[in-house]
This record gives sequence, structure tokens and C-alpha cells, in this order.
Amino acid sequence: MNNLIKDIDIISAEEAQACNFKTTVDESTGKNRKLYIESYGCAMNFSDSEIVASIMKENGFDTTSDFHQADVIFLNTCSIREKAEQTVRKRLTVFNKAKKKKPEMTIGVLGCMAERLKEKLLEEEKVVDIVVGPDAYRDLPNLINIAEDGQKAVNTFLSREETYADIAPVRLNSNGVSAFISIMRGCDNMCSFCVVPFTRGRERSRDPHSIVAEAHDLFNKGYKEVTLLGQNVDSYKWSAEENNKARLNKKEEEISEVVTFANLLEMVAQVNPMLRVRFSTSHPKDITDDVLYTIKAYNNICKYIHLPVQSGNSRILEMMNRTYDREWYLERVAKIREILGEECGISSDMITGFCSETEEEHLDTLSLMDLVKYDFSYMFYYSERPGTLAAKKYEDDIPLEIKKRRLAEVITKQSQLSHERNKLDLGKEQVILLEGTSKKSQNELKGRNSANKMVIVPNGNYQKGDYLKVRITDCTTATLFGEVLEINPASI
Repeated sequence: MNNLIKDIDIISAEEAQACNFKTTVDESTGKNRKLYIESYGCAMNFSDSEIVASIMKENGFDTTSDFHQADVIFLNTCSIREKAEQTVRKRLTVFNKAKKKKPEMTIGVLGCMAERLKEKLLEEEKVVDIVVGPDAYRDLPNLINIAEDGQKAVNTFLSREETYADIAPVRLNSNGVSAFISIMRGCDNMCSFCVVPFTRGRERSRDPHSIVAEAHDLFNKGYKEVTLLGQNVDSYKWSAEENNKARLNKKEEEISEVVTFANLLEMVAQVNPMLRVRFSTSHPKDITDDVLYTIKAYNNICKYIHLPVQSGNSRILEMMNRTYDREWYLERVAKIREILGEECGISSDMITGFCSETEEEHLDTLSLMDLVKYDFSYMFYYSERPGTLAAKKYEDDIPLEIKKRRLAEVITKQSQLSHERNKLDLGKEQVILLEGTSKKSQNELKGRNSANKMVIVPNGNYQKGDYLKVRITDCTTATLFGEVLEINPASI
């Protein structure tokens, strides 16, 4: 998961969900109407917005970065945290003020929040014209017509088949270097704290040929890195027999066996040895040794795994319905270190103050962090989400001040561990993919190494998208600094 907020990776997930958003850029190809999309939350949402933009482009819309100029405004929303929903509501207030000055404007809410609050948004609050769930984006042109006729338009049908495999996403806010490729949709894990299975539906995998074709297309257009996205990429599974309804061309008949995530990872890595491959997110119960050995076999598969633990205590993990315990998780980490080495980056998600969590159980999380030594983490305190299993079964009984204090301790611990891990890189030679100019200085450039750490180098005669071999000379808690040794080395 990329940090899209600041040049640091030690932040709370609450900050991320509240502030982590992107808007559309200006594109003028002579089409008659303008679309503005504001996207919140996770990488899957940003990927979905690119699918929406593609659908709308085919139906007569260019994009704009100024919502006042838009004919249609979409908010692609997140429901994982209450703060994220509050932020969207504030934006809806702003957009409705603009609509008063331009009554013909259409406002729609897309994504997880739309799925969860459809009736309230449409009927009770009357702040939107369109409500569309994550599996109904193909219906957007029709829904816009319905809304323009003065009717409320809604489609929150959750599909067992929709993967949008045949839609070429419009790359919004792209740096021209890195791109997302969605490989699956939905989630079958019923973590008790999580609303995603209820807002994104059941798990289904996209056909591998369309994924590989998209990776080829991106590389041919100059992209140097792709991130394979799924709520749980390790459970990716596709076969021509079982997924025949999703067939797009005859080439799929060449694959008769089951394609696992390890198989898919190898297929994408083989697109070109100069195309970096990342993936997110892995579930500890599903990540296999085959995946780890595939990562090891290819230099262009980044040595970085986001492996959310949520808690370091087995009782709490059972209440969360994570389907693994502390020992299982530590065994998986040990296997990652054994196969991929100490240099492999590992990050995590952690929740403090889950229902009934004791002080000793909180300390188990801190001790697990010491054992794993995460490179960075996304950390937040528990926020009950309506409709989840935890909301139905457990009392949210940890006082807010205790949740926040425990979160502060987790953040402090992670800051220490991040600094320790970064110090291990001092003096080492690494390859970074140059993303552009540093936010802090025009005299510096930024890029990420294989372990997903940001590396700052002096500005020079380099281009965005170059691979640079660097030697790490200094570090902070969140950033590495290096000197350039070579431009576009033969191996990345």
C-alpha cells in the first residue's frame, strides 16, 4: 500500500482514511461534458476510479480538476473508518453549494459508502442524485440519464462475476511510472471489525490473460512498475473451467490448470525484466511458500510484503476472526526472512483498543512488533462500523482515551523500529525507481527501493522513470538518502 499523504510512512490509518484522496486531472479531447472524481481510501478505490473514468470517457465525458466546471461529480468513498465518512459528508456539503449555482449538475456517491448508506443518502438526507456500488459502474451512463430526468438513481447490486476485466482504465493523476492493476474483487474473509465483505461482495478473480495484457500495455506505454491489487491477493484463483463466464477470448482456453497467485505473479514478472512488480494486500493465513519462492526467483518482483497482523494477541485475533494466531503469524514472518532474507521489507496494519482488549494483550502487540521488526505500519485505534460482526457480537468497551494512548505507544514503537531497519541499509547499494522531484526540495529527487522505502538523491541529469543504482548514505525514521552510482543498470 502506498502512502499518498506525506513523505513519511508512520501514520495512523485514521489519518490515511481521512486525508488520503485524489482528484481528477484536466483532460480535454473535445467531448461535450466534464467529469470530476474525488477518490478516498485505499488503492482499490483509486483503481476503481480509473475504471469509472474509462466508462465515462466512452460516453462523452472529459475530466476536469475544477468541480465548479463539472457536469457530473462523483465521490468514490470509503467506509472502513467513521472519519472517512465524515470527510465525505463535508465534501458533499461543498458540492451541494456548487449545485445551487449550477442546478443541472449531477452529484453521485460511488463505492463502499454508497453500498452501506444508499437509502440514507438518497431519501433521508437528499444530498446526492446517484448512488452506485462497486460492482455497478457499467450502469453509470444509464443512471446519469435517470438522474437528469429528475429521478433518484441507484444501483448497488453486488455481483458474483464482475471484474471489469475488459475495461482499459484511464490513468488518473498518474506519474507515468507506476500503475495499479486490479486482479480480483471482493473478499470472503469475514474479519469481525471489517465492513468490506458487506460493501464489496464475494471474492472473484479476474482472468490472468487480461491481467498480463494490461501489464504489457502499461510497459509499452512507458510505465516501469505495476502493483497487483486485491483485498487478499494470496487467495487469487482462476481456471478456464470454473471461470468460463468471465472468458474474454480464446486464449484463455490455453490455460486448463488452476492459476494461483504464485502462477500469476510469475506471468506478470515475465512481461519484461525491467518492469517492477508489487502486490497488495497479503493475508497471513493464505500467503504460501510458493509465492515467496516466486518472489525470490525474479529480480523484478519487489522484495516487500504488506502483511497485516491487526493484533499480537491470539485471543483478540480469534475475536477478530482472523483465522490465525500469534504463533502462525510469526511462523510466516520467519519463513519470509528465511526465503527472502532480512532485506525484504515487511509492513503491517494494527488496531489498538479492540473490544475487551486488556493491557497485557496490548503489550502482546508491542512485543510482536519487536519480534517482527516492521519497516513501517498503518496504525489506528478501533472504530466500530455498523453492520460488522464485531458490532453485532461485542461491546465497544475500551474508553477512547485508552485507545488513543495505546495507539500512541504503537506509533512510538514503530518509529523506533523503522529507524532501526533503515540504519541497516546504510552503506548498501540499492536500485530505486525514480518517481520525480522531492516534495521538500527541487534540488532533490525521490524514488523507492525494492523494499518500498523512499530514497532521496541529489537532483541530476536523470529522468522520471529511470532506474538508479544508489549507495545509501544516511537515513531518518522514514526516509533513506543516497548517492547515485549508475543510471539504468542492467538488472533491477
